[in-house]
Amino acid sequence: MNGKVIVVTSGKGGVGKTTTTANIGTALAKLGQKVAIIDVDVGLRNLDVVMGLESRVVFDLVDVLEGACKVRQALIRDKRVENLFLLPAAQTRDKDSLSPEKMQDLIKMMLEEEGFDRILIDSPAGIEMGFKTAAAPAEGALVVVNPEVSSVRDADRIIGLLEAQQVPEIKLVINRLRPKMVAKGNMLSVEDVLEILGTKPIGIIPEDENILVSTNVGEPAVLGDSKAGQAFLDTARRIIGEDVPFMNLEEDRGFIATLKRIFGGGR
Repeated sequence: MNGKVIVVTSGKGGVGKTTTTANIGTALAKLGQKVAIIDVDVGLRNLDVVMGLESRVVFDLVDVLEGACKVRQALIRDKRVENLFLLPAAQTRDKDSLSPEKMQDLIKMMLEEEGFDRILIDSPAGIEMGFKTAAAPAEGALVVVNPEVSSVRDADRIIGLLEAQQVPEIKLVINRLRPKMVAKGNMLSVEDVLEILGTKPIGIIPEDENILVSTNVGEPAVLGDSKAGQAFLDTARRIIGEDVPFMNLEEDRGFIATLKRIFGGGR
């Protein structure tokens, strides 16, 4: 993705958008980029918890926009990954405290004066004012979707709104894929999602219980050793332009099928 400013969004809540933001932002920093992650979900503020930085919050996004502090005072530098910073949301304010114009001015200043390579904006779910504010400065978008009908339907609407705002790069992150359920016909396949949405994926993340563990301890999965963590790292590598094949998430079809593949008797 060419865009330096990427909004991470979804049509509905609960699809793993904040976890995706934390992991991809951390992965980009691990790959050598100077990264700022901004939580625009004013009133909820979960990103600092997912990243394990909640105890270090002093100032927040609204403080910066209202001039109560400078952006450098509000940015929290991650001690585990060099060049990774968080700008937390305000927990005691509402989304009316923000405006698209203020966000655009803030992002421009952060790029020009702080020298960030990438800025990831964690958008509130849905299509309210918070989404419009988060998407206003975006040069690219990651739309997080689960492979189930309601999530895909809502993602389709979000993609339409992003296109209406002329966001030039829109990519999918298909999250929580369960190969066993897909094989049984109980979950949409990657192909189903792509056919419905007509948007290319840049990440396909498997369902992984390690994500719940990492979220509870405030340690992004990309800092550990898990299948989902590797998939998030691969996604970040694609964002910076590397040609990375998608992880093989097909179900193991058993010993006989393995023998057939080895000896050329089948696929």
